[in-house]
Amino acid sequence: MISKRGFCSRSQAENLVREGRVSLRGKIVRDPDTPARENDEICVDGKHVKASEFIYFMMNKPRGYVTTASDEKGRATVMDLFREQYARMFPGKPVPHISPVGRLDAASEGLLLFTNDTQWADALLNPQESRGSKAEMTNASVILSEASAKSKDPVTVPHTKIYRVQVAGMPTATELSQMEAGFNVPPRVFGEPEEFMHAVSAKLYSAGEKNCWLEITLDEGKNREIRRMLAKLGYEVLRLVRIKFCNYELGDLKQGCIKKIDAPQH
Repeated sequence: MISKRGFCSRSQAENLVREGRVSLRGKIVRDPDTPARENDEICVDGKHVKASEFIYFMMNKPRGYVTTASDEKGRATVMDLFREQYARMFPGKPVPHISPVGRLDAASEGLLLFTNDTQWADALLNPQESRGSKAEMTNASVILSEASAKSKDPVTVPHTKIYRVQVAGMPTATELSQMEAGFNVPPRVFGEPEEFMHAVSAKLYSAGEKNCWLEITLDEGKNREIRRMLAKLGYEVLRLVRIKFCNYELGDLKQGCIKKIDAPQH
């Protein structure tokens, strides 16, 4: 319930509970699974936690930023960049608690969504696992693009992400078809089993003399999926840019910048 009120992320909320810093209806709780009602009195360190206004942003993430709140290696994070850009957009206004939706690895670029609406983020990342009635699950999978949000025209969105990928060399039509059919790739950690991966769509976008750009669509969130599939086929990824996540498109947003987006319907 703490995370649903936009106070912090789910993992941070669980840690606060385990540390004994959260009280529910006047009593300290230490079990993160303790049930709470929507209007229950909840305090963290003695201070009331009230529902925050939900906010939604997109970022054109540059290469070199890690998608995390803080990094033990001291690398720049997307939250560092978000705070910097937010301060420019809203001078003097405190930066709200907000988290990225999903991940892009440090070497990847492009569209990254941010929100403090954990229910919406969960529906985007795991629409098939949304809990509740059939009607609630249907509502959770209905996300609005910016255009449809203005017209209030809901669009049912599959869990897809589209990437433009620059590759050294030129994959053949047969190899692109192999990506769509799927195959096993080596594990990231030695000793673990191979992992089956596939692309919804893999096609040539543009070609140069020594490299080309592919457009690849995914409907899963497996770790470094595109890079691992292409490595299996013998190709090195030079750049990887996400241009679309569900109904949200990167458009002409400049690299390193953020933009507030319209609130979706739940």
